[in-house]
Amino acid sequence: MSDIDLNALRVVNNSTHQRYEIALGDAIAFAEYHLSGRTIIFTHTEVPSIFEGKGVGGKLAKGAIEDAIAQGYRIEPQCPFIAAYIKRHPEYQPHTRGY
Repeated sequence: MSDIDLNALRVVNNSTHQRYEIALGDAIAFAEYHLSGRTIIFTHTEVPSIFEGKGVGGKLAKGAIEDAIAQGYRIEPQCPFIAAYIKRHPEYQPHTRGY
């Protein structure tokens, strides 16, 4: 699976496990979170090494952030990956604690 069609990947909120996921065959990329009132706190993001550098992490971050905003959550990016993504995409900063 060297070429990935990012448009075909779906970001899904697995609320049971408190994480957003992208299924990649037998592997899963995920962004873990927990909720505190109306704040969603992203704590850890992981992309299987075979998919690193192919845009999967960015697709995951964007999908997770946009879904959280659509649900009315304020975002607290404790995860360095999510924090860096928000820093590179200032349109999300008004929805984020700490900016």
